[in-house]
Amino acid sequence: MGSALFYDGQLVPNTELGHLYLGGRIAEHYASAKARERDGLSWKEWGKRFNKYLRHLERLFSPDLFLLGGGGSNKFDEFADRLDIHTPVKPDRLFNRAGLIGAAHYARLQMQKGKNQK
Repeated sequence: MGSALFYDGQLVPNTELGHLYLGGRIAEHYASAKARERDGLSWKEWGKRFNKYLRHLERLFSPDLFLLGGGGSNKFDEFADRLDIHTPVKPDRLFNRAGLIGAAHYARLQMQKGKNQK
């Protein structure tokens, strides 16, 4: 599970939130799309697991928004009713391309920043 954390509009580098422990397990081994496929879960069953993961993140970070990209964002309507948290959750409009495009955009900004400092 990829992740990005922004604070005050700035990317917090090196977040691997899928590597957090959740119920004694690494979160991505429990709540990733790969875990859903491995365990033969429906989207609704998986949504319950994903809700536990989001609750954990909510307790740790008190975010303003969860913006979902990746393959699961394409199926958001199939598990959204299983999400029971206080923070709004929305699928990114770029769906599965969100992480790739976001990373490329960030890299471009960093390159421009480096050029402007010379």
